[in-house]
Amino acid sequence: MADVSIGCVVEIKSGDWFLAAAGQGIVDSTRTVNLSPNDDPRRMFWGYGFRGRPVRPTVEVLAELIDGSSVGGGTFELGSQAFAMTRVVTGQLDAVIEVGSRLIDELPGMREEFERIGDGEVLNNSPYDLAAPWLCLREAGGVVSDGWGRPLDDHRLLGSGHEYQMSSISAGNPALHEVLVGAVDAGIERLRRLRG
Repeated sequence: MADVSIGCVVEIKSGDWFLAAAGQGIVDSTRTVNLSPNDDPRRMFWGYGFRGRPVRPTVEVLAELIDGSSVGGGTFELGSQAFAMTRVVTGQLDAVIEVGSRLIDELPGMREEFERIGDGEVLNNSPYDLAAPWLCLREAGGVVSDGWGRPLDDHRLLGSGHEYQMSSISAGNPALHEVLVGAVDAGIERLRRLRG
């Protein structure tokens, strides 16, 4: 991923687009870059991914964040990680969290649940799904990491099997990102205890 030097995300429905160049920021866009300064997860408007993911374990990991933001904020499943990440660029969302690959990598038996939901396939985010929105959000000043809070730079860019796929935690600012990484860590541990 660190080799990506230019990224462009185009919204199919509207034709709006974001163009970023490594080290140069968002170099052109039809939408205003306006990252949210919100660092309070209780006031967070955010998205997460469910497509091809078993809902019960996914929700258990995110439960405290969902409950915490259900009154003062809001949660959304938009069906596209790229679109959701560009909503962080515009400030319409504070964050986007996708924990599928982390669930598989950390919890025994989880891969089989993903394959059951995905008709025999694991349907988490591949690098080419995240490369352009990752660069756009990062160059806009946001924070994007894997599901453990580590940079995505060392992930391989090409490939679609589970060994290439990645979780991600995206936020409009470092303070919120740090809180979200801690919440996902706690959610994984809670799910691990529930599964015995």
